[in-house]
Amino acid sequence: MDAKVPLSWFFLLVALLFLLFVNINGSEAKVKVGVYELKRGNFSVKLTNYGAVVQSVILPDKFGKLDDVVLGFDSVKGYKKDTTYFGAIVGRVANRIGKAQFTLNGTKYKLVANEGKNMLHGGPKGYSDVIWTVESYKADSHVTFTYHSFDGEEGFPGDLSVSVTYRLIQTNKLAVIMEAQPLNKATPVNLAQHTYWNLGGQASGNILSHSLQLFGSKITPVDAQLIPTGEIIPIKGTPYDFLEPQQIGSRLNELSNGYDINYVLDSESHFHLKKAAVVNDSKSGRRMELWTNQPGLQFYSGNLLHNVKGKGGYKYLQHAAICLETQGFPDSVNNPNFPSQIVNPGQTYKHVMVYRFTAH
Repeated sequence: MDAKVPLSWFFLLVALLFLLFVNINGSEAKVKVGVYELKRGNFSVKLTNYGAVVQSVILPDKFGKLDDVVLGFDSVKGYKKDTTYFGAIVGRVANRIGKAQFTLNGTKYKLVANEGKNMLHGGPKGYSDVIWTVESYKADSHVTFTYHSFDGEEGFPGDLSVSVTYRLIQTNKLAVIMEAQPLNKATPVNLAQHTYWNLGGQASGNILSHSLQLFGSKITPVDAQLIPTGEIIPIKGTPYDFLEPQQIGSRLNELSNGYDINYVLDSESHFHLKKAAVVNDSKSGRRMELWTNQPGLQFYSGNLLHNVKGKGGYKYLQHAAICLETQGFPDSVNNPNFPSQIVNPGQTYKHVMVYRFTAH
């Protein structure tokens, strides 16, 4: 009898170690980080499931020369230390939430602040800093990443099932489809794609000579902390007026800190998607059109880039790229006159972007 007791304990210990081994290896499989290339002809896009990041977009210029037109890092390791949100999906709520708090259905939610007293791009560990699951991948077509956002993550209410699909369509077009379904509580959702674009090539200098047209005749002005005041004002005749194509740097000296503002996109209700922006680089001949179903677009002129060591060791300086982030309005949870970003269980949030690239 005495000999059997330690033997049974031995088998129990072996069983526990086996289960632990399986669990650890299963977890590793779930969190494996990889790079996934989509390619069609001479148009290619590389993505990683760390932050659902766009790592590169390679396009021909008007002479057929290929170049990478997005800022970023050579390896995934760089994105883990990144503070610029290069190429990432940001959320649960992109942009800023004033005082990192809001009230929904009578409950006050205190979020995790990461920009002074405010929240930016979902908090200290938003969706740009998590590992997404690779749900589906076909090299000449698409990749779909999914993420389960848990109740209370960075202070947000309810479990949320999130997905983003990057899809090549037709010739030199890239679609980005972001979706989210609340599972048990109403929650704000405002996902954004935070790629930094330089159509001259990621190592070509600044974008101040790029021509930009924005299809938004109003903006939501902000205070000194970049929190919206709640107003919606026209931009005609101001430095924010890009209703006709203008060089990005043409009126930059009239602004104290460059461009970092939400445009209210002009609606074309008879189209499912509306044209939001057109960017053109005359030197390379590359042109990018952006279409979306969202009400707003954040135009950011790379004001805070400063000696960021990027691909090939190239150092990105101020205004090395622009971000054009289609979105719901910033801080909409605290501004009832802004379009609501609240999504209830049973509803689906859907954010569509289509990029069209040409060169001539």
